[in-house]
Amino acid sequence: MRTIQTDKAPQAIGPYCQGMVSGNMFFSSGQIPLAPNGEKVSGGIEEQTRQVFANLRAVLNEAGVGLDKVIKATVFVTDLADFSSLNSIFAQEFGNHKPARSTVQVARLPMDVEVEIEVIALID
Repeated sequence: MRTIQTDKAPQAIGPYCQGMVSGNMFFSSGQIPLAPNGEKVSGGIEEQTRQVFANLRAVLNEAGVGLDKVIKATVFVTDLADFSSLNSIFAQEFGNHKPARSTVQVARLPMDVEVEIEVIALID
């Protein structure tokens, strides 16, 4: 196993890492809308989701893989009324690639953000 750590994404806010590689699989921790310096991104679901994707790309890049190799995404949102906005950004970020995905509404997320996303990717 190999721990993934980059300063281009926010540091973990608890006793966990940004991601792990095991064999040819990458597993991210949930990414929330924090800038790499750890500050919470202001704005609504769209701004927050774009920051989450920036963080995911940074951690994936450190593992040597991109969004095009994501096979599963799990999305946590505090309001499913934001599903349409989330889908729009998700489609922009992944383009023609469509990984498997689960989306669930939760009561609360760390630092009272509106969205958290974790991914599993295949490393060639």
